[in-house]
Amino acid sequence: MTGAFAPVFDPMMARLFILLASLLCATAQAEDVYLTPAEFIQQALGSVPKPAVIWLDDSVKDDIDQIMARRYEKLRVKYWREQDQTVWIMDEIGKESPITVGIHIKNSQIQQVKVLIYRESRGDEVRHDFFTNQFIDTRLDNELQLDQHIDGITGATLSVRALTKLSRLALYLHNKVTQSK
Repeated sequence: MTGAFAPVFDPMMARLFILLASLLCATAQAEDVYLTPAEFIQQALGSVPKPAVIWLDDSVKDDIDQIMARRYEKLRVKYWREQDQTVWIMDEIGKESPITVGIHIKNSQIQQVKVLIYRESRGDEVRHDFFTNQFIDTRLDNELQLDQHIDGITGATLSVRALTKLSRLALYLHNKVTQSK
């Protein structure tokens, strides 16, 4: 085409388009911080004790791989302990990005599950109390499953699975650290 209606390549417009597209992508990957890990630990334990670490040997890693339904690459996991209570701050991928979750356990029962940082574009309903309160008083059974059914959320299936796996993992690790001492 020629004349007044011919398409014209404008380098300045191309740069502007790229800038706007990259800003849009960065905004889509923004994280929502609902509570910092330190705030969660403080709320759960009344103070922020010095963190402890559990080292994962091969037998423990085999169980964790079963719980997580994938190879768990970490060699150690940090936690906070106050007598018979532990707090675990862990990440698990929802659909594409990590979800940071705080889990408070006392006497081998979940006291609280809280989404601390959510980085996904969808599925953030898992952060609400109507969902996380289902985990309260849950224990781990002999098959490394939760002893209570957790209802899913339509459109948030992968986020629900992530929180369920992390809850199972935290209960498993809590039992390991409290039985060994």
